Amino acid sequence: MVEVKEQSAYLMVYTRKVLADSYPDGLARSVHMAVSHDGVCYTALNKNYGILFAEAEILPDNTLAPRGVKEPWMFEAEEGYGIAAVRVQENGTQEYESGADVLFWYTEDLISFEQKACVHLVADTPVEVVQCTWKEEKKRYELFWKDQEEKWYQAEVENLWKNQTVCGKQSFCEKKPFRWFQKPEGAEAGNILEIRSDVCARAESRWKPVVHTKTLVPDKVKVGHVEDLNSVQAQAVYSDGSVCAKKIKWDLPDTEKRGYGNCEITGTVYEEGYKFPLAVGYGDPVLFFWEGSWYFIATNDNEDDIALYARKADSVAELFAEETPQTIILDLDEEKDFMQTFWAPEFHVIGGELYILFAVSGKVWGPQCHMMKLKKGGEILNPEDWEEPVRVRKKDGSFLGETGITLDMTYLKTARASYMVWSYREHIGTPKDTGSMLYIAEIDENRPWQLTSDPVLLSRPLYGWENVSGTINNEGPHGFVKDHRVYLGYSGGSANSYTYAVGLLTADDDADLLCVENWKKSETPVLSFYSVEGEYGPGHHSFYTDEQGELMIAYHAEDALDHVIRCDGIRRVHFDIEGRPRFDMSVCQSLDPELCRVKVQVEWGD
Repeated sequence: MVEVKEQSAYLMVYTRKVLADSYPDGLARSVHMAVSHDGVCYTALNKNYGILFAEAEILPDNTLAPRGVKEPWMFEAEEGYGIAAVRVQENGTQEYESGADVLFWYTEDLISFEQKACVHLVADTPVEVVQCTWKEEKKRYELFWKDQEEKWYQAEVENLWKNQTVCGKQSFCEKKPFRWFQKPEGAEAGNILEIRSDVCARAESRWKPVVHTKTLVPDKVKVGHVEDLNSVQAQAVYSDGSVCAKKIKWDLPDTEKRGYGNCEITGTVYEEGYKFPLAVGYGDPVLFFWEGSWYFIATNDNEDDIALYARKADSVAELFAEETPQTIILDLDEEKDFMQTFWAPEFHVIGGELYILFAVSGKVWGPQCHMMKLKKGGEILNPEDWEEPVRVRKKDGSFLGETGITLDMTYLKTARASYMVWSYREHIGTPKDTGSMLYIAEIDENRPWQLTSDPVLLSRPLYGWENVSGTINNEGPHGFVKDHRVYLGYSGGSANSYTYAVGLLTADDDADLLCVENWKKSETPVLSFYSVEGEYGPGHHSFYTDEQGELMIAYHAEDALDHVIRCDGIRRVHFDIEGRPRFDMSVCQSLDPELCRVKVQVEWGD
């Protein structure tokens, strides 16, 4: 039994058993984490989905060789914590006939992680296990590793956090073999480290679901008119300590009570919540408010992705009503060579003008980014009110995708400049397939169809969750700016499968976004099929602000693990106690129906 110390907690790192149909290699061979407060029962963090992923190797022909890890080992560093894991090929086989590359991550708080080094350990046969300990008295790290012939090696390293080759002397590891207690589902070999309880609490706040726990309203309010009650709001408090203001629908009396003394009034806290699925057979959904009306546009799988269809309504909910019609605003056109893959349309206001950004392909398959502008005073649903579509060009005037396909273009405006971000891929479906990659470039808002800078590679699918079973995707970017931070979401995995997931890139609002070093890419997806029960493969999202002023995320997903029909969903984006956006809260986690009834004492008077 583990000896439990006061003010201590325990963190377990591990990989998971591969489940080909529900948790494949790219996900299972990553670092997972679980915590315990008694050293016996462990609760998985991040809902038992991987947190740290090995990066793929970029080969000389610009293709990717995906990688995973095994035998993760957590240890106390000189400051903070370290995690070591033996790197393997995607299917779990060894990379080398002898020795191994070992990845080292560093973290101060178990919230943010940085892969610091790839260290090659020398052995006679492939390395199976690695262990690491900080020796304070020596100011060095002690490494032990074991190869397939059960030989142990030992070495001391002053600085682990750099790429290097380490040779060791043959030794015997005196450490006791790792013992599992009550482990998370599917957990495979790893280790357990005692940590401070306050560090554990912060990790739980970050990696466990955030849920609505209580509702606060004023005890008493003084109002002059019934309408004044509309300014009284509730405070929804969440499990991590974050708070969000909510509106209240009051059970108002039949007549105004002003002048009739004090009374108690009850009400119901509310926010806009949507049941999944909202629409079936639509991918890449975008919601947009324009001149007093709401619009919905998406890739229309029901029509074989041919033509651009849009809907108009007075509210978001009405957009998805059965009686709301859809209108073709750009149809198949043989003369223009618009013949297939009308993909990922987005509304954007650029330089005061309304545009639709979209991809389309001709008879010869190969989608390319296009855009078209609404004429002055035009109506969105009238095809005649749109100018001729134009294909996006580079700054030298050549087309954006001369040697590959381009798609999923989005617009991003920051305090510094205006940008386009899109997905680009070469040699798709061949052995030289590069996978889809995100590129960014600056534009002049007066001529947004022509870039003013060279394209810059922003991200490619290096992590296992981005490249699941050969999907090799970074696509569907869409972002927002809040509190001087740029948040650019994007999708990886398979666009019509349960593996689809949303990643996040962040940067400062005033930074040069063409400098890749100014971006931070999260190793862990922020939305996956583990996020909300009953939604599989959430991705290719967009953001909008609703009538209540809440930031919302729209996305497509499947309604079953083995379905491939894309369905649309919407949920509120919550900002947690650290100010991070959370995209993984269900309707009931965002606002618990059991905590929505409130009452206040009302004093009527001037």
